[in-house]
Amino acid sequence: MTDKIAYERHGDIAVLRLQNPPVNALSQEVRSGLMAGMDRAEADTGVKAVLIVGDGRAFIAGADIKEFGKTPLAPHLPDVCNRIEASPLLVVASMHGVSLGGGLEVALSAHYRIAQPEARVGLPEVHLGLIPGAGGTQRLPRITGVPAAIDMITSGRHVKAPEALSIGVIDKVAAGDPKTVGLEYTNALLAQGAHRRPVSEMPAPEAIDWDEAYDTVLKKGRGQISPAQAVRAVQASVEMPFAEGLKAERQMFRDLMQTDQRQGMIHAFFSERAVSNLPELKGIAPRPVETVGVIGGGTMGAGIATAALLAGLRVTLIERDETAAEAAKVRIAGNLAGALKRGKITQEAHDGMLGSALTMATDYGALKEADLVIEAVFEEMDVKKSVFRQLDEICKLGAVLATNTSYLDVNEIAASTSRPGDVIGLHFFSPAHVMKLLEVVVADQTAPDVVATGFALGKRMGKVSVRAGVCAGFIGNRILSTYRTAADHMILDGATPFQIDAALTGFGFAMGPYAVADLAGLDIGWAMRKRLAPTRDARERVGRYPDKLCEAGHFGQKTGKGFYIYEKGKRGGVPNPEVMTLIEAERAERGITPRDFTDEEIVRRYMAAMANEAAKVVGEGIARRPLDVDMVLLFGYGFPRYWGGPLKWADLVGLPALLSDIEHYAQEDDYFWQLAPLLQELVDEGRNFDDLNKEG
Repeated sequence: MTDKIAYERHGDIAVLRLQNPPVNALSQEVRSGLMAGMDRAEADTGVKAVLIVGDGRAFIAGADIKEFGKTPLAPHLPDVCNRIEASPLLVVASMHGVSLGGGLEVALSAHYRIAQPEARVGLPEVHLGLIPGAGGTQRLPRITGVPAAIDMITSGRHVKAPEALSIGVIDKVAAGDPKTVGLEYTNALLAQGAHRRPVSEMPAPEAIDWDEAYDTVLKKGRGQISPAQAVRAVQASVEMPFAEGLKAERQMFRDLMQTDQRQGMIHAFFSERAVSNLPELKGIAPRPVETVGVIGGGTMGAGIATAALLAGLRVTLIERDETAAEAAKVRIAGNLAGALKRGKITQEAHDGMLGSALTMATDYGALKEADLVIEAVFEEMDVKKSVFRQLDEICKLGAVLATNTSYLDVNEIAASTSRPGDVIGLHFFSPAHVMKLLEVVVADQTAPDVVATGFALGKRMGKVSVRAGVCAGFIGNRILSTYRTAADHMILDGATPFQIDAALTGFGFAMGPYAVADLAGLDIGWAMRKRLAPTRDARERVGRYPDKLCEAGHFGQKTGKGFYIYEKGKRGGVPNPEVMTLIEAERAERGITPRDFTDEEIVRRYMAAMANEAAKVVGEGIARRPLDVDMVLLFGYGFPRYWGGPLKWADLVGLPALLSDIEHYAQEDDYFWQLAPLLQELVDEGRNFDDLNKEG
């Protein structure tokens, strides 16, 4: 026994109580303790059953993250699960909180399962680029059937107790102390003369069309291997004897452990937890925030207000007149109705948010007691400075003044006030109540406790908050501008927007850059190109065909036509033939002889531009660590999680090869393909971006 497992005797029942706070992760000591506890129970005269129950917040939340990346010590979890299931005693698991991954696999190795009404179960290994490796893919289908098992395993979702009961994952739901209800249930089973019920001895489930299921899951996962491989593991549960199925599952698990996708997803897992952990904020208390002002009630402002309401904050939204204010309230109500429909909030909470928690106003004076104000008005410097001058006059001392600007200089905005230390950038992504990314833009004079307040607000809203320095576009939009330019160059040289979109969705993006542009609105890029034209370097290659689309009134989805044509009632669009006519005319005008691009070359150039600019962002200190860039692209720009982010991708493909490619591209265009000094430095030193993450 170890001190992680307590042994108690209650009549005929031995209780193995996990006590590895806070969530009973399956460390080596816990695994050893479970093995020893089973041995002790079986040697304890008169014991007829074993009850496994957890202390603290959870039954077992899964593997011990301290062991990630290390060779686990014996006993290994599959052996623990097999040992529990093979016991001649009747074994019951009493589950509360979460039972995830190995935690559910331990529960499945018990003969009966009881859970609290609010308990949740799941097999989320696919989110780490793996499949369950301790019998989950073999036991679960035997009790739920194949379709339900494939859904749970390939999605990695958390299943609430009532649903888990309905599909057979658990046998009973009962409220109360987990140990107490577990003992009552176990005693009842003994009184009924219930027999052991090993899942491994249950009949194999019925087969399905495995190839069709595999292809469907692979497509849904946009190329992620592990969910599709899980289908093959479940297939083994049908087609092989149980012991052979376990071996097949374990081999698939080991094979996935060696993949780049596994490395990328582990990087994403740890980086998501590290990104908001800034040494500079240790010991610095954020300012209290309970009342938030939002200026501007368009799509972004309404989304920010919704996010604040959902976080339990009181919100005052300022619009220019009563009509605009009413329109903003309708947008917020629509957002909250969606949250209510999805079960994110109760009807009572919904009504409270639209009632006492939300105030609509047209006078800045309504913000005089706000703890924090977020400006979300038109993206024009003079407009924003005017807003901040008014806030400076009206807001109380100590109020945090935040801008949601996507590109503009936060230092210049801060300088328009008498309190630049209170000014910060909080760059939300649209829709702000849904998207998880928040760039916390720290200006030169932003006070440390204001930075801490930005991160505290992001945490309260459930955001992944990333520190960014001040430059045009900060982290994400600066990098976006560069890789989008790389794509534009390939179009001038011979690729089509539709081939580029297809190649990048094949790489794993949810949408290609031109479909994204249509979604956002082509007029946004048009306005920016016009704004930047007077100061543009003569060496910069900028296509004129997107401007011609906009001049014709084609702004993308909102007008029904852009790079694609959109029909009402139909999902997605079809290529707009007018686009290629415009592109071909411009090539002829520029004297460009188009050449063919392979999908592989498209992806490589696009990603090289992204990684090179990302390296500049890190090298200049706009992002403190490579992982900061990776999290911005993952959570704000649809970067495929299984690649970990652009700089993790760069490490995986190899920095020397990437540098060589960029040097080759620079022979065609040495203005655009200027090598990031940091990339050259890392190659010269034989290091990579992960090395910088470890240092930082």
